[in-house]
Amino acid sequence: MTNVINVPSSLDETTFEQVLEQLAAVPADARVLLDARHTTWASPYALASLLTIGQARLHVRPTLAVPESDETASYWARSNFFHFAEDFFELTGIVPRRAGGRESAVLLELTPITKSEDVHDVVGRIQERAQQIIAKELSLDPKAIVGFTMTLSEICQNIIEHAGLGGWVMVQSYKWARRLGRRVVVIAVCDAGMGFRASLESSGAFVRDERWDDGAALEAAVMRGVSRFRDPGRGQGLAGVRKYIGRWSGKLSVRSGSARIALVPDWDEDVPLAEHLPYFPGAQLQVTIPEHVAR
Repeated sequence: MTNVINVPSSLDETTFEQVLEQLAAVPADARVLLDARHTTWASPYALASLLTIGQARLHVRPTLAVPESDETASYWARSNFFHFAEDFFELTGIVPRRAGGRESAVLLELTPITKSEDVHDVVGRIQERAQQIIAKELSLDPKAIVGFTMTLSEICQNIIEHAGLGGWVMVQSYKWARRLGRRVVVIAVCDAGMGFRASLESSGAFVRDERWDDGAALEAAVMRGVSRFRDPGRGQGLAGVRKYIGRWSGKLSVRSGSARIALVPDWDEDVPLAEHLPYFPGAQLQVTIPEHVAR
């Protein structure tokens, strides 16, 4: 029997939970069909997280029914989604070829991160377009460019140091009409590795307390800069990310295991900590930086 997982028509970090809720009831060795035929929009976080589903379900290769919308399927192809998805899914439906041509000025396609050299390559590629994204798309101070590339580097490096498994990064700028009515830049970095809790537990200095769970692990790593590495300065990368995001009224959300933590700006209504979510391996991070509007 094949278990059909209905993919929402609009897929982002919030609605992706509907996919994980359905998957939670399906055994790891069961046959799965992810039905995205009626999906018409997907965020960078959603596309990267879909790949992690394929990465996580190793026992039986899942099937993915691709979007029927030509526009949506073409966007997924331009984002490199199908290029990587064919390694993890049986694809059904019409899969468009990725059109050639020059790179978009506001998009870093899905890019694998498996080693430090990949992070350097990603940062180098995005630096070429950072001025366009930061100064022209978001109307931020040009000084924000350095912090933007640092943020990108730090959250990519998280995969190298803590996941134990490769992942993907994607960056895009678009107008977020439904919630903000202005442009945003979104950085998504996702993997299906060991996650924050297991990473911290691997430290020789780890001491379990009464309330140790995925939520506590996220609070320790994201909010207090705790790292499994004992070297001085370790764990401060996310502190720098938090500072940068706070300065530009951005949002950071990190999901790992069965919990998600978020730095919530005044333009968003997310909760700071969500627990008892459907378990999913690894870590899925999203940074959202909004356009500056003069008051």
